[in-house]
Parts: sequence; structure tokens; C-alpha cells
Amino acid sequence: MQDGHTRKVEQVTPVATGEGFFAAHRAVLVTMSGTTAGNEYEIDRDRMRIGRGPGVELAFADTTMSREHAAFEIMDDAIRVRDLGSTNGVQVNGAAVLQSELKHGDRISLGEHEFQLVLEARKRDPKAYDLSGD
Repeated sequence: MQDGHTRKVEQVTPVATGEGFFAAHRAVLVTMSGTTAGNEYEIDRDRMRIGRGPGVELAFADTTMSREHAAFEIMDDAIRVRDLGSTNGVQVNGAAVLQSELKHGDRISLGEHEFQLVLEARKRDPKAYDLSGD
């Protein structure tokens, strides 16, 4: 598009799967401000797109969000946010970013919505071994 506002961003597909990440972590976006303030959204796949839709995994009725505004991606053992060429950009802790690795407590601004990332370690059951030889 050549409307003077839209940026073209190269599509990158995550190489590694998030199985190890999801086994060790639970990632949740908590809406701090915007029309859905107080709601929680679990990030439960390798790549989740967020915007006003259609066709995104997290859709919001927010005219300041692009249709496909940003993506949350699992890469190796980390989670990151990546701008998908949105008109109004992505901010992490107040700084504009094209992509950024996230940590627990980071605040992500997309359109009129601000989210906080809650990243929790999952409790793993201890391994049990049968040493009886039967």
C-alpha cells in the first residue's frame, strides 16, 4: 500500500516451536486500559496475531488498532512482540519498537489498549522412578 501511513514489514515465521516454552511457562496478557480493561488473554500458541480483525487470534473493537497490528511469538525459550506494519505502532514500556523480547511485567501498548504481560513458571511434577526391577 502506498498511502503514506502503512509500512511494509517482512513476514517472519518462528523457526522453533513453543512446546518447551509452554511446558515451562504460562503467558497471559492482562488488559490494563481500553474497552476490555481487566480481561485476561492467554498466549497459548507459537504465534498469536492481535488487531481489530478479521482473521486474527485476538480481535478488539479498537479503531486505533490495525487489522493485523502485532504478533506475539515464541522463539526458543522467549516470548516477543512484533509490529506487523501497523499504522499506530507498538510500544513496550513506553518505547516504540518494531520487535522486542518480553519479560514478566512488561507493558505493551497497541492502539488505545495497554496490556501487561504476566509470565509465570509452571510447576512441574517431580519425576518418579520405579527402581524395584519388576
